[in-house]
Amino acid sequence: MPKPPTDAADDDADRTAVEQERSEIREFVKGLSADDIKSGNWFTKLCAQAMSSYTAKVDWQYFQERYEGVPPDGIVDQRIKMAARYAAIEGGLSAGAYTAAVASTIGTLGGASPATVPAAVATMMVDVAFTSRLQLRLAYDIAVLYQIPLDLSDPEDLWKLIRVAFTIKSGEVVQESALKAVPLVVRQVIKRFYSKGVLNAAKGLPVVGKFLLQRNVIKIGIPVVGVPLAVVLNRYTTLVAGRHAQAVFRNEARVIEVAERLSKRSRHPQAMLWVAWLVIRANRKIADDEALLMRHLVRLVREQHQVVDEQLARLVDIDPTEVWQRLDAESGDLSDLLDVANQVAAVDGDINARERAVISELQDRCRQG
Repeated sequence: MPKPPTDAADDDADRTAVEQERSEIREFVKGLSADDIKSGNWFTKLCAQAMSSYTAKVDWQYFQERYEGVPPDGIVDQRIKMAARYAAIEGGLSAGAYTAAVASTIGTLGGASPATVPAAVATMMVDVAFTSRLQLRLAYDIAVLYQIPLDLSDPEDLWKLIRVAFTIKSGEVVQESALKAVPLVVRQVIKRFYSKGVLNAAKGLPVVGKFLLQRNVIKIGIPVVGVPLAVVLNRYTTLVAGRHAQAVFRNEARVIEVAERLSKRSRHPQAMLWVAWLVIRANRKIADDEALLMRHLVRLVREQHQVVDEQLARLVDIDPTEVWQRLDAESGDLSDLLDVANQVAAVDGDINARERAVISELQDRCRQG
């Protein structure tokens, strides 16, 4: 069981806030039909309800006004803890829905009328929709705080947010590092919750809705039932989801910072792109962080140096000889390019042997220059 807040006033304020949000969600669930629930279309409707007005209101300035002078990590930590508290309170309020009868009823739902939705299922849907909206908005908050641009009218950006918010990654379960805050006694339960979360490549929102509903049935399937289970699962699944979102968006912010720093310092912006790509392709495989770094380097060089390299954009295989010829044509101190090579090689972790070989060759050429 999570420890209750030490301040009774804070506890009352949190409960009031949760009750208000549950009231909004109950109105949302009332408008769902049995087919909406069974098909997963409820999630499509929830995304529109949850994010349209929220994204218009919540931006980086919104958090600066409320947490003036606090670095992003500090604000993110507070937002995650607050969301986990809200989820725990809501789990306790909705615990009565977790019965075996609810699990069996979901499979037999049918009909287009909201009146055909059994009361017990509607109660459970309040919990699922509440935690889904909470985690979706939490992930969005974290992206905003790390200044990761997301345009939720763009399907790719929307899918990115959903994937991060619900720790969806095909073929993987939630990372062990994200479970560090979870007590050992409930860690295996949380792992079971997320092990149901492997989603195939389909990105349709109803598919996600089915996935979320099925995943939450674990609250029913475990022998320990009632308020303690609902509180623990809601709190810690939200905590894990928040830590996962923090890891993803903080890492992306880190990579963007590297790109900004390299572009700002560069005296040879066009050559920098070729050197960066040569280092990335040295290992034949492209890591996600390397691809992200290259995308932002190209963008920043275009914006800050007005350099657009059409030849590089069409390139299939990079020839090291061509890169060295380009460097031979450059004038002045080339040490900034050596710094580029080292930082690009290290962006995804330890520098490997092939990357070291490219850096060594570049170092020799910089000395000759």
